[in-house]
Amino acid sequence: MEQEIKNEICSFCHQPILSQYYFCPNCGTKINSAPLSTTIGTQIGIYVFSIILPLICFIFITRWQGLKYFKSNDPKAKRIGEVAFIILILSTIIFFWMAFVWTQQAVQSTLNTLNADMGSISF
Repeated sequence: MEQEIKNEICSFCHQPILSQYYFCPNCGTKINSAPLSTTIGTQIGIYVFSIILPLICFIFITRWQGLKYFKSNDPKAKRIGEVAFIILILSTIIFFWMAFVWTQQAVQSTLNTLNADMGSISF
């Protein structure tokens, strides 16, 4: 079977290009999106960042790759995005729960200290 190579024209510089190009070799215009990496290292990086994102108060949300993977047409990349979203949601819930519990414990500890201090005062 021969693979048919289809020539196209760049919409910016009107030079001939091949359909498998990601960028026009003449002017550099983006033609196609490069496929997303689905290596184990990339997955671990996305998942770890999904876990720590709530801990850094979503300051670096624009650096989070999960949305790009979630919107991908590639089924494997889409699955990585779905898992990243689930991890992000779970870590956010856990973070807020821990913050709530910690705050309650801090308030209770402060009240106990105040009550102990007030109990030792004699009138």
